[in-house]
Amino acid sequence: MDRPPLRFGAVILAAGASTRMGAPKQLLCVAGRPLLLRAVEAALASPAWPVVVVLGAHAEKIRPQLARHPVLVVENVAWAEGMAASIRTGISTLGQFSRTLEAALVALCDQPAFSANTIAQLLAAQAASGLGIAAARYRGLLGAPALFRREHFPALAALTGEAGARALLQGPAGTVAGVDLPELAVDLDTPEDLANFAAASKSC
Repeated sequence: MDRPPLRFGAVILAAGASTRMGAPKQLLCVAGRPLLLRAVEAALASPAWPVVVVLGAHAEKIRPQLARHPVLVVENVAWAEGMAASIRTGISTLGQFSRTLEAALVALCDQPAFSANTIAQLLAAQAASGLGIAAARYRGLLGAPALFRREHFPALAALTGEAGARALLQGPAGTVAGVDLPELAVDLDTPEDLANFAAASKSC
């Protein structure tokens, strides 16, 4: 007998100030689409519902880009604290939306290779392993995007600081299902990152 599909929501973290880029990287145009919209559309093309986008710095510039997408846009007023505050905001929003969600996907807005297929691979790894967390593996480490079963929601809601969910992903061996996704090692933090990516792909 087949298992019913996992009921999960997605949290896309897009609150950073992009200080190293010198401009809101959420709005950088990559292959014809703003970077944040690429992440949003990937999540919307998956079974995730709802999709929560957490804004912070530059929220007034970014929010209009999301107006035509069926997402929940929330603002993290404590964005300067670091990634943990955005995760807390996103998990809280998912909890307010539905008490029956079984899991949450936490994703970044600055990984051009993030796709609906990425999410499908994480879902498959979690289902096959039965573990409470499935996470992408690149550069030899586990990182975002990551899928967290509901039992980890309290820990996500209690995170502090700049490290995000790193402590959960670096837990004891056998607690996280890793999925090798080396393409996700490419993120866009600096003008050099963008130039290197543009040289290898179509950017606008």
